[in-house]
Amino acid sequence: MSSKTYPSLSLEHELWATGARFVIGMDEVGRGAVAGPVAVGVALLDSKDARILEPWPAKLCDSKLISEKVRNEILEPVQNWVTAHAVGMATAIEIDEFGIVSALATSAQRALTDLLDDALLRKKIASDGAVIILDGSHNWLGDKASGIPVIVRTKADRDCVSVAAASVISKVSRDNLMIQMASQFPEFGLEAHKGYAAESHIAAIRTYGPTSQHRHSWLTKILGDGQLDFEE
Repeated sequence: MSSKTYPSLSLEHELWATGARFVIGMDEVGRGAVAGPVAVGVALLDSKDARILEPWPAKLCDSKLISEKVRNEILEPVQNWVTAHAVGMATAIEIDEFGIVSALATSAQRALTDLLDDALLRKKIASDGAVIILDGSHNWLGDKASGIPVIVRTKADRDCVSVAAASVISKVSRDNLMIQMASQFPEFGLEAHKGYAAESHIAAIRTYGPTSQHRHSWLTKILGDGQLDFEE
């Protein structure tokens, strides 16, 4: 893997230099799946936390660039290295009802609510400042979230340690949920493709019909309206 694919703390240091004590990396996973939830992970770094002076896990990078085995290996070290972390999700039903952009925002808000459940952390953020780094080119979160300013950076999951950490944490969290879900719907092979539109997955949907965990509004282009009776 090229050194260009590994993240650094360059942007985080730039933001800390502006006076914000906390940087919150944010990344989503599951946006393009046809089954299961969308998940948004957040990873908070505190400029006063001694852990940022220590090396982060050596294999940490954008979750899409490393294998499932490596993601599982580094999950706990990553969680231990960051100051705080959380994952929020929105269900397939919510995606169908409100759309993917709304579901992403809902997932992010749930992650931030979980992260900020710590009253002491909320107080420190209120007094010392924080910035959210959102991966991507489209700001689906808004100028602020939970009162915290949001900046958007393309390839932040590749370039920024905080966002790469959020990427791995959210990916493993959602993958584990899909593996658990596979036992409820064994004929769909969710443990292998994690709800994405693999050929075997689409074939199973055609054979058995979508489940309650599928995004029905996404499947009409694939199956047509007449094949959307689903399993409970």
